[in-house]
Amino acid sequence: MWYQQAAKEINVEMKLEAIKRQSVLTKPPGSLGQLEAVAVALASMQGAVKPVLKKPYIAIFAGDHGVANQGVSAFPQVVTGEMIRNFSAGGAAITVMAKQMNAGFSVLNMGTAYYVEPLEGVIDVSIKPGTDDFSQQPAMTPAETEACLQTGADFIDGLDCDIFIGGEMGIANTTSASALATVLLVQNADDLAGPGTGVSKDVVDHKAQVIAAAIDLHQPSAEQPVALLAALGGLEIAGLVGAYIRCAQRGLPILVDGFIATVAALIAVKINPSVRDWMLFGHSSAEPGHVKVLRQLEAKPILQLDMRLGEGSGAAVAYSVVQSALALHNQMASFADAGVSTGE
Repeated sequence: MWYQQAAKEINVEMKLEAIKRQSVLTKPPGSLGQLEAVAVALASMQGAVKPVLKKPYIAIFAGDHGVANQGVSAFPQVVTGEMIRNFSAGGAAITVMAKQMNAGFSVLNMGTAYYVEPLEGVIDVSIKPGTDDFSQQPAMTPAETEACLQTGADFIDGLDCDIFIGGEMGIANTTSASALATVLLVQNADDLAGPGTGVSKDVVDHKAQVIAAAIDLHQPSAEQPVALLAALGGLEIAGLVGAYIRCAQRGLPILVDGFIATVAALIAVKINPSVRDWMLFGHSSAEPGHVKVLRQLEAKPILQLDMRLGEGSGAAVAYSVVQSALALHNQMASFADAGVSTGE
């Protein structure tokens, strides 16, 4: 299958050159911490000692979840469509961030429970009107899952950008992501279920019970990630997975957002381990399962701001830090250039 084809190889020579450059800049070695690692990673991705980012792109994958019928969210499913309209009108947090970043921006409607009319900036790629209730049956058929993956890949193929941020929107998608993470991390649902949109502890406990029962019903395996997506995933989550894989195959850096986006990243890596080299991680969210998924990916997030909005918002905030990392890496003087003694 296309999604098992290897990612583009990172440029190891440029990585080593970037590390060498960091070692001669006018600062103590390692004193810029993770900013140095970010710059080196992007040098290896771009194949340039001095990488530059000028064309960021943000895409929101939206879709509804049948498991919302089990009372796992604080909001009704109609909100997914209402938020798509808000994205189109420019009133959402991520649209404010996209404007500030001068980023390209689109919403992909992967399938909503309620009708959404044609809107500016919204691409209707509906697979079905939301997933089925995975507490009763698989969320998607194998064919629907493949279609979602392909939709994400096709979208990336049409982009002209130098870094990609994928966001998500869908009532009850935290439940889906928590279910996927429970299987991927081989943990209890109680350890991965979180407040999502802000539900009470009682609802979180109920969510964990719904997830545990669904896993007992489907018996999914972390070693069969595409089948796992079909059993417990979301249209928008699967679309993100396909987008991430295609980014890596094209050699396009990825800035991963919060819990749901990171679960999609983990599934992408499970499907195709070579994808991992193309991922930077924007932040560690307040959703309790996020740090566990980041740890599984051996990822060090750029920010810790207790955000849990989704939409790609945390990654968008982190983008400014990425730009700072590149400015420092590219523009600082070396000890030799500045005439500063190294102390040796």
